Amino acid sequence: MDTQKLKGHGAMLCANAMWGLMSPLAKFVMAGGLVSSLVVTDLRVFGAMLLFWIVSFFRKPEHVGHKDLAKLFVASLLAIVFNQGCFIFGVGLTSPADASIITTSMPLWAMVLAAIFLKEPITGKKVLGIAFGAGGALLLIMGSSHSGAAASNPYSLWGDLLVLTAQLSYAFYLVLFKDFVSKYSVFTIMKWMFTYAFICLLPFSYNDLLAAGWESLSWAEIGSLLFIVVGGTFLCYIFVVVGQKYLRPTVAGMYNYVQPVVACIVAICWGMDTFNWVKVLSVLLIFGGVYMVTMSRSRAEMEAHAREAEGARR
Repeated sequence: MDTQKLKGHGAMLCANAMWGLMSPLAKFVMAGGLVSSLVVTDLRVFGAMLLFWIVSFFRKPEHVGHKDLAKLFVASLLAIVFNQGCFIFGVGLTSPADASIITTSMPLWAMVLAAIFLKEPITGKKVLGIAFGAGGALLLIMGSSHSGAAASNPYSLWGDLLVLTAQLSYAFYLVLFKDFVSKYSVFTIMKWMFTYAFICLLPFSYNDLLAAGWESLSWAEIGSLLFIVVGGTFLCYIFVVVGQKYLRPTVAGMYNYVQPVVACIVAICWGMDTFNWVKVLSVLLIFGGVYMVTMSRSRAEMEAHAREAEGARR
């Protein structure tokens, strides 16, 4: 495996590991009732926007044309606004267990969309790898969740559809902007994407921001919020662009399954869950699935193999 692909794998592993850690920390912060999920989202977007702009001032300026600014607006809608917004509103209407199960569909959507837009082949290894990964993630989720909260909720179907929309939105971003992210530096791309996202989200979160109990937050809650902004947003989105540059969308999407593994490890460490062999099997299935998708042939590899075969026949 070449150095660029190793960078891509390392970047996506780090990003999804931090996102997995971010989930229990966000739950810890919101459990106090001082800040809402909308406030946490707005803090993520605003904090990351500031950090990306600050870093960009110390780098060589890049001119972004009007057409590319429009593309970055669409990328912002797909990767941040619709992805995070639909997920937050969806979780509020359905159960966390249902939302977690639906998130396992993202690599499948990435594979289908890559086949449609990038002409990437859907191979047996890809399908089997996604099935392994989804099976492992579902084992973890079903073994650790205490569902039932959404059963009496008449809006749970709408919540499920919103969470599904969030996964589709992110899959579209991975596929449609795979080549575009190589045009500019990650800091140029992200400073504009988060600026657009902040403008779009602020009208929905303005009242919640004013009503938040900032002065009553504990140091542990403040530390958790700092990690969510710096680690779970700023660093993660840098890693995602790196992974997007060097990996196929289906491979990048497979790292989505790392998130429940990390969340499960945190839950065990905090005494909220127990270790058992089902979890070991789940982890083996997830990483086995990632390996199978990684080893599957890309469109370029299949075309090169066909050319070699044609040359050998001559």
